[in-house]
Amino acid sequence: MAETKVKETQVAAEEVVEKKTTKKRTKKAADETKAVKKTTKKATKKPSEKEEKPKKTTKKAEKKEKDEVKAVKKTRKKAVKKDNVEKTAKEEKPVEEVKVEETKPVVEVKVEETKPVVEVTPEVVEEAKEMAEQVVETYGPRKSVAFIGSECFPFVKTGGLGDVMYALPKALVDLNCDVRVLIPNYKCIPYKYKEKMVYRGSFYMDLCSDGRKFYVGIMEYINDGVIYDFIDNEEFFSSGNPYTSIVGDIPKFCYFAKAALAALNYMNWSPDVIHCHDWQAALIPVYVKTVFAPTPVGRAKTILTVHNLRFQGIYNVPTIQYWTNLPYHVFNVDGLGQGNNDANMLKGGLAYADMITTVSHTYANEIQTGEYGEKLDAHLRYHNPKLHGIVNGIDIDIWNPATDEYLASNYDVTNVVSNKVGNKMALQTKLGLDQDHSKFVIGLISRLTDQKGLDLINAVLPEIMDDFTQVVILGTGDKVYEDAFRKFENDYRGNVSSSIMYDEARSHEIYAGVDALLVPSRFEPCGLTQLIAMRYGTVPIVRETGGLKDTVAPYNKNTNDGNGFTFDRYDAGLLLDAINRAKSLYFNNRWCWDEMVQRDMAKDVSWENSAKQYKDLYVDVTK
Repeated sequence: MAETKVKETQVAAEEVVEKKTTKKRTKKAADETKAVKKTTKKATKKPSEKEEKPKKTTKKAEKKEKDEVKAVKKTRKKAVKKDNVEKTAKEEKPVEEVKVEETKPVVEVKVEETKPVVEVTPEVVEEAKEMAEQVVETYGPRKSVAFIGSECFPFVKTGGLGDVMYALPKALVDLNCDVRVLIPNYKCIPYKYKEKMVYRGSFYMDLCSDGRKFYVGIMEYINDGVIYDFIDNEEFFSSGNPYTSIVGDIPKFCYFAKAALAALNYMNWSPDVIHCHDWQAALIPVYVKTVFAPTPVGRAKTILTVHNLRFQGIYNVPTIQYWTNLPYHVFNVDGLGQGNNDANMLKGGLAYADMITTVSHTYANEIQTGEYGEKLDAHLRYHNPKLHGIVNGIDIDIWNPATDEYLASNYDVTNVVSNKVGNKMALQTKLGLDQDHSKFVIGLISRLTDQKGLDLINAVLPEIMDDFTQVVILGTGDKVYEDAFRKFENDYRGNVSSSIMYDEARSHEIYAGVDALLVPSRFEPCGLTQLIAMRYGTVPIVRETGGLKDTVAPYNKNTNDGNGFTFDRYDAGLLLDAINRAKSLYFNNRWCWDEMVQRDMAKDVSWENSAKQYKDLYVDVTK
């Protein structure tokens, strides 16, 4: 009993002593806090409240505490007489227990909260470093790239540019790149995509030389790791088609180029590289080196890809100067200036870009000649050191005969010989052709223009038609060719089908259902149809120009290798000879034909290799 009373009085005494040592213990707790690392504000408040609480209690019971102190002193004197050593131990032990009980929760709480950071973080950091080193070693350093162009599949597409703007960014994401794609928010973009867009913001931008301002809205859509930002302005993009006339397109794309750069600054996203495409985005390098030079986006390097040199964006200097408000010196002969009073937007982009690419090695060489240079051959020869050719690829997930939902019979390289014929029979039935799987079926999927060599096809088609040949045509374009192919369908009913339209599903059916595909282009920067044809086991018959020459190796009957049939000069007789060589192999050496079909299907036509070349280019240009 006496011992219990002693402990009680000692506790009361310690509360008095605690009042005097509160500051010391508070400082000690603070030092412990620094040693362990900072905790949250809540965790800091709780210990201080516990320490301050005894202060309020001792003030209210001050008189009572004095009496208890006196009692403690008397008790201690008696205890000394009894056993001095025992008494000392009993006095010190409670004091130590009190201190431990008060400080231990503080230490435990802090250690429990910070322990995972102290013990786990070094391992996580080390693992992250190893992963980062592995990624860099495999794919190279991470680069941020902004793609800027006038169209992109599946939102809007009129040609190969739309495919590139979709497939290349996807491939670059897999190569450790951070990619955004910026295109106009056309009214013709399907609602199923528009309803998924998210509003990112808007602002007004100075555009014209008289200070005229225009609204810039930003709508965002994310898919497959790629961010798509749509530049919104109804005044410029309310038309049903992306391209109308040169008179309307010049102001539209002057606005778009500047708005795209302003949007990047607005979103506080400064890419390492801005990759722009064709004349519609060719003012980007000019803007970056002039108007936007002092802004964050001005530090980016620019690459301009020419998909078709024939289209350049040419108009008079006063009009383009008004719509861009660019300084007058950029309109000299080394920049946008062309002729007496014209400005060439593509020419200016070529001059100001840090690097230039075209879509095949052969085309990069061809455009530096008078025959293919479209009056810019001298300009391109001057900028030759920064000119590169990289062949396009195709999206092998979309173009995959093993999974293609449009096909009557799916197949791959292992069963193409037996299964492809089912698609031929289905195509003949659908198009009203004579049912005969033994016939040699030739396909043409193209824009119906002079560039695609349609005058050659018109000249030779009557000569290739016989009881063993059928021709299937899909496309739209110049009226003279549309009418000619309608006439051929009427003249060779049952053996010629002319679909004067563009139908995505039918294009898949034709690629799978025909035996050979014609691409006799006058010039072809890259070409995608021959790549898709090979992917589907359809043998291409092409002219040796641009990307066609780079991607189709001519068949050699002596070594039994090659990917298709080719001819060099732009001549109808040479096209006819190439078609007849294909027919001869098909009917007389079918096993050699089937081997070529399998070689074509095994050929790598994906974006993987091309994307790696672009990634290397991004690394080089930013060194």
